[in-house]
Amino acid sequence: MTPPNSTTEQDIAATVLRERSRLGNFIRRRVSDPTDADDILQDVFYEFVQAYRLPEPIEQASAWLFRVARNRIIDRFRKKKEVRLDDLGCDDDGDDCRLDLLLPSVDGSPEDAYARATLLKELQTALEELPANQREVFVAHELDGASFKEMAAQSGVSINTLLARKRYAVLYLRTRLQTLYDNE
Repeated sequence: MTPPNSTTEQDIAATVLRERSRLGNFIRRRVSDPTDADDILQDVFYEFVQAYRLPEPIEQASAWLFRVARNRIIDRFRKKKEVRLDDLGCDDDGDDCRLDLLLPSVDGSPEDAYARATLLKELQTALEELPANQREVFVAHELDGASFKEMAAQSGVSINTLLARKRYAVLYLRTRLQTLYDNE
């Protein structure tokens, strides 16, 4: 005779097997320390098992897993006092650097919404203080989603120069916005 929870256990196992590789790659692209990435992956699957056994089922398991992974990555970055650019999960040409991973979640608490609005307002002010060439690269890459390859092709400026401009912009913005970070 089959135990009443065997279907649930089979569903959980099938989902973990199906999503483990993709979810692990997603996390490793954003977390440079392999041990931390593995810890996050295990935490996400632990939460999944706990949530799956609740009376309300998880309807889209894959989306749920990636949302929880994103939140755990954000939590990890918030706990660090200083976040290096490498820790943001940037690839070698900087095309996979994600500003949204550092912002409080859109679907978070009212405090998260306030913190996000405050940070975005201060970011806008700080962006206006940047030299035009640094601001253009930062906005094109972070806000418009343009790759460095695309920007280089359109502007005729080398990828390395664009990367340097963005780096200077990030360093300035980090220093300029440090007081907001310190007040969290």
